[in-house]
Amino acid sequence: MSEFDLIRRLTAGARTRRDDVVVGPGDDGAVMAVPPGHELVLTTDALVSGRHFPADTPPADIGWKSLAVNLSDLAAMGAEPAWITVALVLPEHDLDWLTGFMAGFAPLLEASGAALVGGDLTRGPLTVSIQAAGLVPAGRALRRDGARPGDRIAVTGTLGDAAAGLADWLAARHPVDEHDRFLRDRLTRPAPRLTAGRWLRDRASAAVDVSDGLAADLTHLLAASGVGGWIDPAALPASAALRHRLADADRAAAQLSGGDDYELCVCLPAAVADVAMTECPDGLTVVGRVEAEAGLRLAGPDGSMQAWQGTGYDHFPTGG
Repeated sequence: MSEFDLIRRLTAGARTRRDDVVVGPGDDGAVMAVPPGHELVLTTDALVSGRHFPADTPPADIGWKSLAVNLSDLAAMGAEPAWITVALVLPEHDLDWLTGFMAGFAPLLEASGAALVGGDLTRGPLTVSIQAAGLVPAGRALRRDGARPGDRIAVTGTLGDAAAGLADWLAARHPVDEHDRFLRDRLTRPAPRLTAGRWLRDRASAAVDVSDGLAADLTHLLAASGVGGWIDPAALPASAALRHRLADADRAAAQLSGGDDYELCVCLPAAVADVAMTECPDGLTVVGRVEAEAGLRLAGPDGSMQAWQGTGYDHFPTGG
């Protein structure tokens, strides 16, 4: 089977159709019609074997996660997924791997409402690069630079599960109960908070996708907004599985800096925070507050504040 036969297999496995796709896969480029009154949101991520996922990750999980991390970026901006392109680098011709990849990729694509409109396939170290395009009403995209002093800092879902799942995987600890399986699924099959992102679009003042760890990603948001803030580690939402797996101190570390959560961290004006906590899809927990003083601080049980000294994931650390 040739490269082009494999590409046809890839695109045939993703059947979502949209009326705004003028030219889809098979030409030199895709042509899409942006609806009047909307703006285009673009994001892209590359996932490399051994760097972003263990080398023995099942291809279906790679297919799901590679799309999910991009959809999560769209969710953080309140965008509706529309069009997807995929570039696959495979170490060898492997139809079984590609079929497995599509078994994870295609269901999430269909659920998102986006269409696969093109891509590329080449030989090399296993890498999956996806570009996702979304639509948002003009002037209404959620951004990182809108937080203001007094805003409440909140997160969707729960934090730290993926970090615990990865630690188990790297320790060759196989899932043995429902807690183990939950943590592993949170690592390999994250759920992009698309519905919550759209709901928050006209309520939150700023938002960021939590991928490199809550503390690191929130620090980026606060810096973009020219403000600071604090969070209470004791208030971070934790799943029953994480509470079962980790003691308090280890749990807080995983939640603050573990990464791979793909939840949303948002800043909410105080006037809407209480309503948002009860009505936001996917759940919302207030964990801190925005302040004028720059930097991120952690609140202690005695009310003291300590500057956050950690870092998030960095592909090119200084001296590395």
